[in-house]
Amino acid sequence: MTEILDTLQPLYRGLGTALHYESPFQLLVATILSAQCTDDRVNMVTPALFARFPDPESFVDADPEEIQRLIYTTGFFRNKTKNIQGASATLLERFQRRVPQTMVELLELPGVSRKTANVVLSHGFQVAEGIAVDTHVFRLSRRLDLSRGSDPRDVERDLMGLAPRERWIEVADSFIWHGRRVCQSRSPRCVECVVLHLCPTGRRNLGHS
Repeated sequence: MTEILDTLQPLYRGLGTALHYESPFQLLVATILSAQCTDDRVNMVTPALFARFPDPESFVDADPEEIQRLIYTTGFFRNKTKNIQGASATLLERFQRRVPQTMVELLELPGVSRKTANVVLSHGFQVAEGIAVDTHVFRLSRRLDLSRGSDPRDVERDLMGLAPRERWIEVADSFIWHGRRVCQSRSPRCVECVVLHLCPTGRRNLGHS
């Protein structure tokens, strides 16, 4: 794992999350919207969304149909609206309108999974309680033979055991960017991959022993 991270770090250092946000609350909302949706699509809808609803209070008081219209193109817009309004209400009722900074508390918010909580903690507060396992991290972890886990929680547990805590945020960020740019789902660009020599799947794809 250390060699993989050391090789990827120069390529993706400082990139962080692709989601656009100006506060932990905006990051929370954007991450909820990103479920089964690309970050680019989320970034297309959040400027208008946050201009209209800048804080938890405005989301709680909003007409759900107005939110749905603004986030329609992100998919699952009714459920996402329910989660965003529910999370906003919980922030007001239980957390003095502040986004909590622990995994346990974040998981109390509607629509927040471990992946969502890890993104908010790592990029909103620079806190590493775990590793955000999205589709890219899941795919790379298995291709690199770092985990044989069948679900994101198992993969996260394996990665946490392989990397020191101070590099957990880096694991997620570098794997996500590498998955987007090189190790894509359907057509991985193995010949261009800087960690090909460490990747059993890539070497098999190219017929290397």
